[in-house]
Order: sequence, then structure tokens, then C-alpha cells
Amino acid sequence: MGMSKYDRMLFILNILRSRRNLTAGNLANECGVTERSIYRDIISLSEANIPIYFDHGYKLASNNFLPPLNFSYDEYNCLKLALDSTPLGNTEKYQPVIRKIRAKVDAGLSDIVKKKHKFTPQTTHIEIPLTEAAENQPEIFSKIENAITNDLKIEIEYDSIQSGLSSRIADPYFIMFRGRAFYYVAYCNKSKELRTFRIDRTKSVKVTDSRFKRRQGVDAKTYFDGSWSVFLGEKVAVTIMFTGTAAKLIASSRHHPHETKKRYRDGRLKYSVTTRGIEEIRRWILSYGNEAEVIKPLSLRNELCKLGKQLSAKYKN
Repeated sequence: MGMSKYDRMLFILNILRSRRNLTAGNLANECGVTERSIYRDIISLSEANIPIYFDHGYKLASNNFLPPLNFSYDEYNCLKLALDSTPLGNTEKYQPVIRKIRAKVDAGLSDIVKKKHKFTPQTTHIEIPLTEAAENQPEIFSKIENAITNDLKIEIEYDSIQSGLSSRIADPYFIMFRGRAFYYVAYCNKSKELRTFRIDRTKSVKVTDSRFKRRQGVDAKTYFDGSWSVFLGEKVAVTIMFTGTAAKLIASSRHHPHETKKRYRDGRLKYSVTTRGIEEIRRWILSYGNEAEVIKPLSLRNELCKLGKQLSAKYKN
């Protein structure tokens, strides 16, 4: 859905405060409308006594009618970095919102900050890897947000990796970005428990008229506490002995809030953690190959031993 005329006029105003020599075509591309709409918006702004003129592009005769934001250069740079790197920028719903925030912030900067930003190279970049979004993801994202806001049940077609495609009725609580994708936590009326669903595996969503009563204690800030990433399960204590390059890598970074590490003089590192569920940490252990040895639990050690034999047989020939 496009911007309203009021939002679009404010967006144009903010762009013209921060950028110069923009044509009607440039503004039309920024706003996602026709040039004819832009001409009408320029006329409306002029009629509201906003001093706009054209000289090799549209310009504002004065910025004095709006005070500058009191951002320092470091504050502006931090905010810009956050806006440029947020995964929400890859969602159709929030792309235009972020674009408008950028325009408002850039338009309200003091001349000192603008000058410093112009002549200072960008030193820090953040890139968050994302899974490829499904074609209908923006629509699904929007419908789930609407259902969460209004405590409405949803009917979904969900393609689970383990059980395949199925229909479910769910009570959605919140959407969260974890790892590389957007997920939503909902009470599944089919399995009678809280489940975590990936938005890009949701094939369709219908928001119903039926309201649900929220269960106590379901909090986005604490829901995934103790998990390795997304999957939840019974708590399990895991101890791994790392050697070689893997030991150095594990020592140099943090992988779980409740981990403990012990270095040995010979270069080995003992890594211990209690996590909810075993599937995700198992994949992580396997990524370090023969430089990671599971000490406990015995069940996981035996499982990886069996897998090693299977891989050996597969690659033998």
C-alpha cells in the first residue's frame, strides 16, 4: 500500500531538505507514484507557503521553518548504521517506513553534522545474512502482525520440514527475527502447545474473526532463553572438547549466554553449556569436523559416532 498524500508531501519535503537538484522523475521514483502526482504535491506544498522553486531540480528556498535535530555526528552515524542494517529493511511493509525515517533524520541534521558526514568515510558496515523471502511473505507478515495486534486467531497452511504441509489454527503472540529469518510464536490449536513457525514456510494465512485469550508468561524477551537459536526442548548439558583451529575460534567469541570455557596448556578447549534441545547445537558441533569431540551427553556422542561411520561408508568409494 502506497503513502497517503499527506505522508508523501512530508516525505518530499524531508528529501528536499537533505538532497538537491531532484527532478519530478526522481521524486516519483522515491515515492512510488507518477510524475503527475508529484507535480500536484509540489503545487500543494507551494500553496501551503513552503518555499519551493525549480533550478536544475527542485529546491527549498529556506530551511528556517523547521528546526534542526540535535544529533551529534556519532549519534547520527549510529542511527544510520542501525537503519541500514536492520532485517526489517528487507520486508515490503517496513522498507518505505525506514526510507521515510532516513529522509526525516537527514533533513533535520545540523549543517555541522551534514558537512562531517559528507567528508567522513563510512568505517563500519553490518551485513546480516537472510534467507530468501517467499513471494507472498509481505502479505503474510502484514496479516500476522494484524492478528497479533487484535488478538485474532489465524488459519495457516504451514510447510514443516519434518511433517510437510498441513493446515492449522493458531493464536499468534509475537514476531521475532532470529538467526537468518523471521519467526512467529503461536499457540497451535492442533498440537495444543506453543510452537515457533517460520514466516517464509507459511504458505497462506487467513485472519479469522475469533479472538483468543493470551496465556500468561509468553514474553518475546524471555521466550527463547536457554535455546541455542530457535528450537526449544528439554534442557541438556553438553560438553565438547575442541582442538586445533576450532579451539582458537571458540575461545575468541561467545556462542551462548550461559557457556563456560576452560583452556588447557596444550591448546585444547573444553566448552560446556546447558541448552534447550539438541538439534541446533548438534549441527554447530558438526561444522567443526574432527576438531570437536562430544564428551557428554553420551547419547549425543553415540549419535555422532554412528553418523561418522555412515559418512565414512558413503565416501569410502
